[in-house]
Amino acid sequence: MTCQLCETSQTDDYLCAGCTCVLTEQLRRMPSLYRALAAFLTPAARGSQHGGHAQAVDGALPVSEHVLDLRGPGGMVATLEVWREALHDARRWPAPVLGVSIPNRIGSATAALQHSLDWIVQHWPAAGDLAREIRDLHGAAASVVHPRLAEERGTRLGKCPAVDPSGAICAAVLRHYPGERAVTCRWCGCAFEPHEWGELRKWIDHEASNTVLEQAS
Repeated sequence: MTCQLCETSQTDDYLCAGCTCVLTEQLRRMPSLYRALAAFLTPAARGSQHGGHAQAVDGALPVSEHVLDLRGPGGMVATLEVWREALHDARRWPAPVLGVSIPNRIGSATAALQHSLDWIVQHWPAAGDLAREIRDLHGAAASVVHPRLAEERGTRLGKCPAVDPSGAICAAVLRHYPGERAVTCRWCGCAFEPHEWGELRKWIDHEASNTVLEQAS
């Protein structure tokens, strides 16, 4: 069958070997990304990340809401613990015991998911959904901590819906890069302007739903 994440590699499991390695590494990095985000809670922290100097200001600095959301109770820890709970439920294990602090809870959740990764990849139909959410969570945190790396890789959106003269759909992976007005397919060259993004998202979601149904049938 086709890997549930990259949707290109053929595999006997729910995820191919390459996507499994990426997921393993992303889970491993979660605790350190969480810790690193603390330095970016205030917007001034961004000014010094590449050697710059933040201006002195009077009074308390505002908090970066995006970073606060990632580090808060509903951010990284919530996503990781929801998947850990789902894993326990799928394996008919008792509900996991939560730690006290968020860093401890993130460490426990990621360790638990890593420990069961072989079973997840080989036996859990939700493996693709787990890998996508971890990829997006890792990307959101890494875009703050390592913005230049995020700019180089861009944000994965889904498959290109462009149709060539023969009627074939391009289906190459679409990415949006910071600073670019349009979403441009690097394979076929088709560009989608901002006013087309709503329809593009509908097509991508529809195509992804059809792929899930095909894999389940």
